[in-house]
Amino acid sequence: MLTVIRDYIRTQLSRGLSRNTLKAYESDLLQLHDFLQRYFEDQQIDLHQVKRIFLRDFLRHLSNSERSNRSLARKSTTIRNFFNFCEQNGIITDNPAVGLKIPKFEKKLPKHFTEEEMVQLLDIPDQTSKFGIRNKAIMELIYSSGLRISEVADLSLNRLDMDRKLVKVVGKGNKERIVPFGKRAYQALENYLKQRESFLGTQINNTLFLSKSGRTLSPDELREILDRYIRLVARTGGYSPHTLRHSFATHMLARGADLRAVQEMLGHSNLSTTEIYTHLSLKDIKKIYSQAHPRSEKKD
Repeated sequence: MLTVIRDYIRTQLSRGLSRNTLKAYESDLLQLHDFLQRYFEDQQIDLHQVKRIFLRDFLRHLSNSERSNRSLARKSTTIRNFFNFCEQNGIITDNPAVGLKIPKFEKKLPKHFTEEEMVQLLDIPDQTSKFGIRNKAIMELIYSSGLRISEVADLSLNRLDMDRKLVKVVGKGNKERIVPFGKRAYQALENYLKQRESFLGTQINNTLFLSKSGRTLSPDELREILDRYIRLVARTGGYSPHTLRHSFATHMLARGADLRAVQEMLGHSNLSTTEIYTHLSLKDIKKIYSQAHPRSEKKD
């Protein structure tokens, strides 16, 4: 089974999935392998003999371990896709995952900063320091264009069109999209580009955002940099660099942006993924109501 798992993961590489997604798939299947081993004792797992009840027992075991429905849903999908792969490649004849139910789960509303909190956050980087200038440019661009951290890390100079205030992004599945950025991001980027050469030294690097030694900043390094600022503004736990992207989408939609336009800018394949941002707080709803409804109790 371990060999088949490795073969399956290799086939997923061609789909352009992220490294983290592939690691999650592999982890799910290795976890299943360890669980199934109990049915085969000291022998190798025979995929022909894996029964649907074994898979149900696995999901029940995970459920009893207080796994969230979201986690169970992902693992169920991984298992079904894996056994579909086995059937399509003649490794098994009877597919035990057919009819395996995927637990339903509620989508959690992503946390986002208020507009006022975003102003505070973007004002934190020290503009007398080249590092502060760089970090402000990174945050302004993410908030202005809704980019993922991995997309920011991958940006090269030739993908930035300062004249038209556009950035060309390579997102999930190697899909390209062009996203605009605003005046504040433009100014922050212009300030950084004046300092960028001081990061390079004698190196040649076409990546937009550089480390102090002129290297390309990795996604993890970017997260670490942004986390330091976010902790100064976040009121509770659960906020991360990805919160800037959530804030972009939430604020755009709250101010009347078209849902499909936001979908395009975020690089979402499905509109349903973007719809999670259409929430408004009760305070916002009451404010809009009092301003808009002719029979509300607003004063002239």
